Amino acid sequence: MEAAVMQDPRLYNADLAPTKPEQRTWTTWNFAALWIGMAICIPTYTLASSLVDRGWTWQAAMASVVLGNLVVLLPMVLNAHAGTRYGISFPVLVRSSFGVRGAHVPALLRAGVACGWFGIQTWIGGFAIYALLVAIWPGFGRLPNLLPAWLGIDSAQFLCFLFFWALNLAFVLRGIHSIKVLESWAAPFLLLTGVALFAWAWSEAGGLGAMLASPGSGSGSGSGSAGFGLGSVLGAGLTSAVAFWGTLALNIPDFSRYARSQRDQLIGQAVGLPPTMAFFSFIGAAVTAATVVIFGERIADPITLLARVGGPVVVVISMVGLAAATLTTNIAANVVAPATGFSNVAPAKISFRTGAIITAIIGILIMPWKLYNDAAAYIFTWLIGYGALLGPIAGIMIVDYFLLRRQRLEVDELFRRGGRYEYRNGVNWVALAALGIGVAPNLPGFLGALGVLEAAGIFKALYDWAWFVGVLLAGGIYLLGMAILQPAARAADAAPVLAASAAGAPAAGAD
Repeated sequence: MEAAVMQDPRLYNADLAPTKPEQRTWTTWNFAALWIGMAICIPTYTLASSLVDRGWTWQAAMASVVLGNLVVLLPMVLNAHAGTRYGISFPVLVRSSFGVRGAHVPALLRAGVACGWFGIQTWIGGFAIYALLVAIWPGFGRLPNLLPAWLGIDSAQFLCFLFFWALNLAFVLRGIHSIKVLESWAAPFLLLTGVALFAWAWSEAGGLGAMLASPGSGSGSGSGSAGFGLGSVLGAGLTSAVAFWGTLALNIPDFSRYARSQRDQLIGQAVGLPPTMAFFSFIGAAVTAATVVIFGERIADPITLLARVGGPVVVVISMVGLAAATLTTNIAANVVAPATGFSNVAPAKISFRTGAIITAIIGILIMPWKLYNDAAAYIFTWLIGYGALLGPIAGIMIVDYFLLRRQRLEVDELFRRGGRYEYRNGVNWVALAALGIGVAPNLPGFLGALGVLEAAGIFKALYDWAWFVGVLLAGGIYLLGMAILQPAARAADAAPVLAASAAGAPAAGAD
């Protein structure tokens, strides 16, 4: 049968097609470099620095980040396996568990979170440009504000935000590969900036001991308290650290589909992700702790800190590097997933490029400056909130691929209506029910974080562990539901997998 007959145009286009053997060129170094480039960014710095700003000790903040990244590495390499083995992207992979139409739900949920991150990163880059211009021309910060007060941003800042937004879009429209040269020096520059900040804080604070001696002084309670018992470290802080890259733990197949082997993706990710996150977030936590000694107040935002450290020359060099590094991280981490997810909705009408434009527009509409500038909202509403949403998807994916199907997929069936992954009218209602059940216990805590209602007792405790609750609950419900309601899917495990799809995917076991 010809490929044109086998592939349904409602499920297939060139961007969603499985990668061919000649496209699988990513080595261990490529995956390590990918993670080093994505992890070295301002949100990594502020992941720990925001916890310190909330009153955590630097030790507690670092414990949550290190443990969180070791935890998230597991679903990362597990979900990457199918991408490498079959050459398929995230929206295509979840068709096996959610159905060929039901896959739109997890793909769009992941895309929505990525749009939020795109907006946040764009705001960060735009604010770096704003600080640069103010350093060169102080009057720029005093431009007449023509925007309404409820928007929460003045005209000068919004102009810088729009400029950096347009710069992101320009690179995306030219193709992701156009940022390779920029990526090669931008991330190392940000790393050097972080090391320089650490050295400056060491000198100004009077030594490493004084620098790290600043205790937590939060006055809240629970997740934001300064008590920092084991429950706090392994609760909200750990969940926010896991959720930070819980996004990529879902759509990592978008990258691993280009890997030469499972060994390349596994070792590359293990070498690139946890060490880089630990190192750069330690700089963020330690420098933020030192600002109490140096300035008498905590300064968690590195852009604000750099603006106070040196003169115009230092600010200009730093801000150019920060903006460039933010640009590369934003495109790699926050454009691929939503662009592919939107393309999956209507492959014949939405290309990767069109999906990227949709992502960019949503990135403006969410007003990311309001979200990122509040440490409490950033950690306890944004990070834990979307962790509660995406954790159940990760649990369902892992259970479906490893426990239910035992790593066996029929790739051609993923691009066909009426086949093995059709379920009921293209939707696996067991997966959707498991997703809803996995999210439900965390909903009261999320509404409490938003201030909509008072979440106390068990609901607050569950929300502090939102990602873990979602993974375990949704995964368990999905396994049980499929065993009872979809026994045919389990029987299919023993069936031979097609030798290769006409689109170029390898047979099972071709690692």
